[in-house]
Amino acid sequence: MASDKPRVFSGVQPTGNLHLGNYLGAITKFVALQESHECLYCVVDLHAITVWQEPKELEHNIREVTAAFLASGIDPKAHIVFNQSRVSGHAELAWVFNCVARMGWLNRMTQFKEKAGKHRENASVGLFAYPNLMAADILLYRATHVPVGDDQKQHLELSRDIAQKFNTDFAESISSHGFAETFFPLPEPLITGPATRVMSLRDGTSKMSKSDASDMTRINMMDDADAIAQKFRKARTDPEPLPSEVAGLEGRPEAENLVGIYAALAGVSKSDALQEFGGAQFSAFKQALTDVAVEVLGPIGAETRRLMDDPAYIDSVLSEGAKRAHTIADPILRETKQVVGLLTD
Repeated sequence: MASDKPRVFSGVQPTGNLHLGNYLGAITKFVALQESHECLYCVVDLHAITVWQEPKELEHNIREVTAAFLASGIDPKAHIVFNQSRVSGHAELAWVFNCVARMGWLNRMTQFKEKAGKHRENASVGLFAYPNLMAADILLYRATHVPVGDDQKQHLELSRDIAQKFNTDFAESISSHGFAETFFPLPEPLITGPATRVMSLRDGTSKMSKSDASDMTRINMMDDADAIAQKFRKARTDPEPLPSEVAGLEGRPEAENLVGIYAALAGVSKSDALQEFGGAQFSAFKQALTDVAVEVLGPIGAETRRLMDDPAYIDSVLSEGAKRAHTIADPILRETKQVVGLLTD
C-alpha cells in the first residue's frame, strides 16, 4: 500500500446501534478521504471492551460496523479495513505509550470523567488509559491525519503530546539508529462538514448516543423509512420559524442540529439550507429532512443487511485487511522497540 498520499487512520467502536452521528461524524468522512489519502479504517474492538461487552453481541457488532463501512462506499481493496485486535501491535505500542504518557495528562481527559461519572473508582484501567491506545492506533502506522469529531480533539492532542515526548525522550537513541528525527509524526485533525457533531433529537445540547435509553433520540442506520419519519416528526424544536441566515440559529440548539443534519445529508451548506427553508415552519422542514435521510440511509441499510447475511465474506475482508495492516505496522513496531532498547528478532 505504498503511496505518496498522506496517511489517514480512524476507527469506529463496535458497540451496536450505529446511528446518524456515526455516519455523518465519521463514515462519510472516511468515504470522501479515499480520493485524497491512503486510508486505514479500523473496527476498534479493543476500545470497545474498556466497558463490558456481551461476547456474542461483540462478534455481531464487529461484523455490522464492517458491513456498514462497505455499504457506505469504503473500498477494502483500494484501502485497508480491519479489526484492531487482529494486529497485536496496537496493544504492544499502547503499553510503550503507557510508560511515556503521564498520569496528569490522562486525569485531564474530559471524556473519561463523563463516562466514569460518579463511579470513577469502579471504572476499568482500560477506560482510563483509552487515549494511550488511541495514540498507538494512529502512530503504529505513522498516520499524519485523523478524521475526528469535536469530542475527540482532546484525545488527538494527547496523541500529539505522546508522539512529541517519545521523540524527545528517545532523541539520542533515534539518532543512533539512523532513524528520522521526527520518529513519530504529530498527527493533524481533519474536522470538516456542517455536522461534525450530531446532537440528540430530544436535546440539542447533548450528543447523539447509542447509549441513550430512548431510541427516539437518534436515527439508527438500520432504521426503516417509517421509523425515520416518526423520529424526525417528534424531534424537539422551538416555536419560532427557521431563520434565513446561520446567525439566526444562535441560542437555538435543536434548530441548529436539524439544519446541520439536513445540510450534511443533502451535501449543502447550512447557509444554503436556510436560504431554501428560511421562514418555514418546522413541519415542512422535517418532511424534507425525512425525505433526504430516507434517500441516503435506505440503500446503506439494505446493503448492510445483505452483507450481514454473508459473514464469511465480512471475515475475509477483515482478515485480508489485517494482513495488509501488519505489513505497515510490524516494521514500525520493530523500530520502536529498538529505540526503546527492547530486544527484537
